[in-house]
Amino acid sequence: MIGKDYLKHKIYEIEEWIIDIRRDFHRYPELGFEEYRTQGKIMEYLGMMGIEYDIMATTGVVGIIKGQSDGKTVALRADMDALPMTDKKKLSYSSSIEGKMHSCGHDAHMAILLGAARILNDLKNRINGNIKLIFQPAEETLGGAKPMIEEGVLESPYVDGIFGLHMDNGLEKGQIGIRYGQMKAASDTIDIVIYGKNSHGAYPQDGIDAIAIANQVMMALQTIVSRNVDPRSSAVLTIGTIRGGHARNVVSEKVKMEGIVRTLNDETRELVFSNIENIVEKLPQSMGGEGKFIRMEGYPALINHEGMVDIVKENGLELLGNENVHELPHPSFGVEDFSYFTQVRPSAFFHLGSGNRERGIVQGGHTPDFDIDESSLAVGVLLQVMNALKFLQR
Repeated sequence: MIGKDYLKHKIYEIEEWIIDIRRDFHRYPELGFEEYRTQGKIMEYLGMMGIEYDIMATTGVVGIIKGQSDGKTVALRADMDALPMTDKKKLSYSSSIEGKMHSCGHDAHMAILLGAARILNDLKNRINGNIKLIFQPAEETLGGAKPMIEEGVLESPYVDGIFGLHMDNGLEKGQIGIRYGQMKAASDTIDIVIYGKNSHGAYPQDGIDAIAIANQVMMALQTIVSRNVDPRSSAVLTIGTIRGGHARNVVSEKVKMEGIVRTLNDETRELVFSNIENIVEKLPQSMGGEGKFIRMEGYPALINHEGMVDIVKENGLELLGNENVHELPHPSFGVEDFSYFTQVRPSAFFHLGSGNRERGIVQGGHTPDFDIDESSLAVGVLLQVMNALKFLQR
């Protein structure tokens, strides 16, 4: 049995190395499927450790650590991409690329996974089974988890379980947030187009007012969540843009509406879309117009697996103490493409506290002054190493 004190000592020895890696990634952010420099650095680090790796999904990397004997295979995942934002921080490691920034902590996720890789690789002669190291591109918008799965990242050897984490400044360093079952929402976008017939505004009887129809459609859509979705099942339907009309004295012939739908399970997801389609197709017809509905399917809901969360919770309690393990009371309506992994393998995704109120590190993700308390990196490495070891021992 590999003790926690031994692991803490090993991680303490490489903590500055982990921080330097995080700062380097933070200084040179890259967007989804553009992470070529990031990919190169990851391969360089894995090569220095003597860890075998392959390229997947264009800019992704998957490494493999093989233990002393056969056993299960566990995967640890880190996302790689930055966001199209300008870094407003004035620090030595602030983004050097205008309009691009690691404002969601993916730089930290990669540094944590490389730190875990270094520890686990040093222990491989004491491990039964394998550890896969998944460095995944394009989480923010394009869903890089999906092509990695399609290209076989969970096969050869077959992955039996997978852990992922996310930095969270809403939690203090040294804390974690866990949740059984529903963790993150499914995300879909919708386009609705209403067609009518134009005419002079003084003679509305000669036209079919697409704006008037769109108004009725908008009101009807708001009843889906309030009157069709079970109150015990949450959903969000937001229309964010409406565009229509050309002049104040012309009855509009076309209106386009754009929005999002967030749901927490597949049943509610399909119920909402069935009702949207019914309203958009039939209501305009009753007013002499026509409606078309386009659904752009996004990430599925992230549903954690009980046994996997048990492992994270047990390790959190042992390493951090009861007061620092928070069971999140509600799922988030944010999205995360780790959900693709949860659909096909036992998985657990948890939040790693990275805030520090005393130092003013409280910024939320996707903000231009986002930063983390870097002492959280060692905590993340310790937890992920322990998660992998405990999974393989079971």
